[in-house]
Amino acid sequence: MGAVTTRRRSPGRTTPPETRTKPHDLTWRAKLRRDWPLLVMNLPMLLIVVAFWWVPALGNVIAFQDYNPYTDGILGSPIIGFTNFALLFQDPQFIRAITNTLSITAFQLVFYFPVPILLALLLNSIVSAKLRAFVQGVVYMPFFFSWVLVIAVFQQMFGGAGLLAQTLRQHGHEGVDLMTNSDTFILLLTSQTIWKDAGWGAIIFLAALSTIDPNLYEAAAVDGARRWRRMWHITLPGLRPVIVLLLILRLGDALNVGFEQFMLQRSAVGSEASEVFDTFVYWSGIRTGDLGYGAAAGLFKGVVGLLLIIAANRVAHAFGERGVYSRS
Repeated sequence: MGAVTTRRRSPGRTTPPETRTKPHDLTWRAKLRRDWPLLVMNLPMLLIVVAFWWVPALGNVIAFQDYNPYTDGILGSPIIGFTNFALLFQDPQFIRAITNTLSITAFQLVFYFPVPILLALLLNSIVSAKLRAFVQGVVYMPFFFSWVLVIAVFQQMFGGAGLLAQTLRQHGHEGVDLMTNSDTFILLLTSQTIWKDAGWGAIIFLAALSTIDPNLYEAAAVDGARRWRRMWHITLPGLRPVIVLLLILRLGDALNVGFEQFMLQRSAVGSEASEVFDTFVYWSGIRTGDLGYGAAAGLFKGVVGLLLIIAANRVAHAFGERGVYSRS
């Protein structure tokens, strides 16, 4: 008779699946013991957020004060309620800044926002991997240039002594200086933004394109769908969630069209065309020393941005998209 053998449980054997503790059943102490390495890794970033975002946000209280940083400080400055906000809407320079900012945002939503999408589709259609990598490197590179360098390049191309003006003069025409023309300033801004940021913005859409199942294209090709139909019925629906998400974020950032780009060109085109929200806060708040007035403008900008995000997110939900956050 053969010996009966029994299987002994290994010392390292884990608990059967049905008896394991589920993650949501763990106490906070158990979760802390389990996840403390991840918490330590995130601690430096949390400290940066607290030091440079949350603590400075408390300073928005000066928007409701007659703030004097030299004698009274935050604790001693008198509360004046919404006086700074009332003065904002009586300031024609503020109204001009709002108008210019919203005009530039609306113009760039139409003429800049689609460019990274089209660029991503173009890059994705390149068959040669080497050629695609080369083109990607070329179009990504301007993103790492400072605005000083970008504007210097445009000055050499479209300024009064630039390449375009010299070429026109050589052929008997009058030279043009697009860098000082306030009537075409919005076109110049959009061109600079496209050249600098479109390549980098295409990265997100390229990542979204990589998640589309290639079998869908093969099945559509077998059914006789040509390239344009495949793009319309497969590619664009695959990109739609990302497009909606970025559009919502762009609308929430509508009052933030940049600072350096406008400050560097303010003297060339004048404040009538180049005054936007960020430059208004700088000139009316920081340069004049009226920090409470500038803080009121900045707080107004944040509140409007929040309302735009909420409104755009509700519109996304109405069209069946998830948006920035889902409905509760």
